[in-house]
Amino acid sequence: MAYGDFAPAVLGYLRSLGVDDPEAVMQDVFIAVYPRLTKVKGGVNGLRMLIFSIAHARAVDHHRRRARTPQLVEYDPTRDERTVASAEDELLRSTGRAGALALLETLAADQREVVSLRVIADLSLEQTAIVMKKSTGAVKQLQRRALLNLRDQLEQKAWERT
Repeated sequence: MAYGDFAPAVLGYLRSLGVDDPEAVMQDVFIAVYPRLTKVKGGVNGLRMLIFSIAHARAVDHHRRRARTPQLVEYDPTRDERTVASAEDELLRSTGRAGALALLETLAADQREVVSLRVIADLSLEQTAIVMKKSTGAVKQLQRRALLNLRDQLEQKAWERT
């Protein structure tokens, strides 16, 4: 019996268990079998049992590893079903574009830059941090302060209108 006799069955078994890359796992199985070949008892049936025991163990390991690994999903704005308007939408709705730009001018330069990079340029926190040569934490803090400042200004304007 040779590799070619067992490989299709092992591959099919791993596929049936939902292993993402069954070819790679199958390779691991046969690499693990090789050093144990001299200890196999029971002839072909013993070898088959050893191969599928290892294949089963590798499939279980694969699923455990996959369960511990977070699945990252790219953000798709077309699938965003939130019903609450974003802070940017609220700002534009309440002040208009000219008002929004005027409000941005009231912010400190670094806060204005963070808001511009995050909202207008649509950069991630990490990308904004790289552009500004700051840590991600510093960018978060600047953004938080800028948004609080803008909110306070909008509340003040709303208060003045009433």
